[in-house]
Amino acid sequence: QVHLVESGGGLVQPGGSLRLSCVASGSIFSIYTMGWYRQAPGKQRELVATITSFRRTNYADSVKGRFTISRDNAKNTVYLQMNSLKPEDTAVYYCNAHMRSVSGEYDYWGQGTQVTVSS
Repeated sequence: QVHLVESGGGLVQPGGSLRLSCVASGSIFSIYTMGWYRQAPGKQRELVATITSFRRTNYADSVKGRFTISRDNAKNTVYLQMNSLKPEDTAVYYCNAHMRSVSGEYDYWGQGTQVTVSS
């Protein structure tokens, strides 16, 4: 079995910062692209940022210059540093990873972590 577990969400005031972490565990052979997505109430899930195994990054226009995605391959972990947070960043944030495991090659999702930006 393969699992993705997020942590680091919470309540923060506008202009504040949070750092999300996501750890992959299980019988993993390779981890390719990892990323963060978010879903606000009443809206579709949207891409926030992705990072390839060669650390090439991609960001949604709405978070460019404020969010930074990084990964530690030795720890099977991806991070999302979120600065200058705005109320519109409020959402459930989901970790995603394209991985090859004993079960095959699939996209995996974490359970989500709530980020609320409010004064």
